[in-house]
Amino acid sequence: MRKRNLTQNLLVCLLASSILTSLAARPLVVDSAPKAQIQVPNRPYRSLFQGEQSKQKTEIYFDPGTKVVTVKMLVQDSNGYFIPNIRRENFVVYENGVRQQNATVEVEHAPVSIGILLEYGGRFQALNKALGEEVSHGARQFLDEIGRQDKVAIWKYGDKLEELAGFSQGHETLERELADLRTPPFSEENFYDALVAVLSKMQEPNGRKALVVISSGVDTFSKASYQDALKATRECGTPIYVINIGPAVQEHASMLSATGPYFRLDWKRAGSGLQEIARLSGGRSYSPQTTVDLSGIYDDLMENLRVRYVITYKSTSERDLNAARTVRIELVDSRTGGPLEIIDANGKQVRSKISLENSYTPQSVSVTNVNTPASKTEQE
Repeated sequence: MRKRNLTQNLLVCLLASSILTSLAARPLVVDSAPKAQIQVPNRPYRSLFQGEQSKQKTEIYFDPGTKVVTVKMLVQDSNGYFIPNIRRENFVVYENGVRQQNATVEVEHAPVSIGILLEYGGRFQALNKALGEEVSHGARQFLDEIGRQDKVAIWKYGDKLEELAGFSQGHETLERELADLRTPPFSEENFYDALVAVLSKMQEPNGRKALVVISSGVDTFSKASYQDALKATRECGTPIYVINIGPAVQEHASMLSATGPYFRLDWKRAGSGLQEIARLSGGRSYSPQTTVDLSGIYDDLMENLRVRYVITYKSTSERDLNAARTVRIELVDSRTGGPLEIIDANGKQVRSKISLENSYTPQSVSVTNVNTPASKTEQE
């Protein structure tokens, strides 16, 4: 019995020795790669808008009394969706090549002033019926997206431009005016004239603002040309968000009448023109096949317009206030100092895109105080 126990113990020792030898021969694998520091919710893998979006102007303010600089900027992924959850330690700010310390980071949901331009007139009966329904659907849904602090003005156009409500009027007036929209009258569609006129009126409101155009982009008898419209777009500096109802109107009109002269309209060219106007302005162009539910499009539009990261820091520069100062902001991993890695809930890497103005001149952007709404949240 004792001999059997010794034999069993010897076998156990030999087996343990073999296992340890095998483990020692294997290379030790250490996962030294840092985990992604920021995780964001899954977003669609494609943009809701068509074409490209030009860079919107970054807001920069300077307080001469405190030397505090405030930068309001966009941080988006490659499809134009806002990237949340970026912490203050992930933003590194340089001014004239010098790193600025003690920068703070907040997220702002700013009130906005929005002009709405509605196409409301055309030459053909079936087209007008379709136009009345699609424009009415699109405009009424948009009112659900605005807050009580937002200001809205509405214009409609056919032969001529007509103001339905101004920026100083309440939301009840807006709802009443849109509820009264019926089938448009027979008229020309002077889109370029209307756009040029409304862009001049968009100079009036201060703060964050945009023009929402609900239109097919078809123009039949404007005095202004397409190039005039592009020039006004470029000079105004107001982002234009286009809801191209051309596809929806075509589909709707074709169900009312199998044939009609409106089929000869160059819808493709009109849509391309709208897309270029939106791109040039820094806005976006959407082409829904129906206006039954535009909630996703309007959410995307308002997020792009309303939400900004707000970076504040005390400038260390001693340069003349009339001299331009260069600002650079980078997203970094606070543990490694390298580029910030961002992943979605599926572990897929999210590429970030910062929209940032390169420089500012203190004298030209000086303010006594920068008002920030209570709705913005500091990143802890």
